[in-house]
Amino acid sequence: MNIKLIATNHSAYHNYIIEDKLEAGIVLSGTEIKSIRNGKVNLKDTYAVIKGGEIFIVGMHISPYEQGNIFNKDPLRDRKLLLNKREINKLIGLVKQKGYSLIPICLYFKGSFVKLELRLW
Repeated sequence: MNIKLIATNHSAYHNYIIEDKLEAGIVLSGTEIKSIRNGKVNLKDTYAVIKGGEIFIVGMHISPYEQGNIFNKDPLRDRKLLLNKREINKLIGLVKQKGYSLIPICLYFKGSFVKLELRLW
């Protein structure tokens, strides 16, 4: 599969001891995808939280698409991550029982899909 790196969280490698990794998809709008294709995304100071049995990425900045008009979304909105139920339950257990945090490391295209690499810290 063709993988193209979009953005990395360089500070995560310096600030955290990385233990386990996981690949997740992201729910994005059309104008967000176009902005990501232009490379206008920032992963600095991002993290993942668990809300109602689902996992969301918080603090990821995707700049508004210049030709997006009314279809642009809030650049800092929380975005839902796409994982299967077994993976979500595993992460919920690790975060609640062992006190791990979910830190996004990099964002990349895998084929035509945008994927996010999450690491446990």
